[in-house]
Amino acid sequence: QVQLVESGGGLVQAGDSLRLSCTASDHTSRSYAMGWFRQAPGKEREFVASINWSGDSTYYTDSVKGRFTISRDNVKFMVYLQMNSLKPEDTAVYYCAARRTGGAGMYGYDYWGQGTQVTVSS
Repeated sequence: QVQLVESGGGLVQAGDSLRLSCTASDHTSRSYAMGWFRQAPGKEREFVASINWSGDSTYYTDSVKGRFTISRDNVKFMVYLQMNSLKPEDTAVYYCAARRTGGAGMYGYDYWGQGTQVTVSS
């Protein structure tokens, strides 16, 4: 079973940038699709971005297109979410997830991290 640990969250001002990182526990994650999700207070968890196993296909929810970039380093078992031009509505707990099928997508994730808080002040 793959274990995922997120890091990089924090408190920033609107317009600032943050980079979230997700560390996977072992090499099997290299063949998995990876995704980022978020959950704001009082709201359901929502999809943010995903990347296929090889890193050459990505998929974003509309609200973050052009501002967020997902990437991965399969040598280091890492996945990243670069977040630019942050807005107060981006405030949420951000979760890393892994899916055993390798294509990028919104659904069917098998493993989840514990989350990291991102707070954007206006």
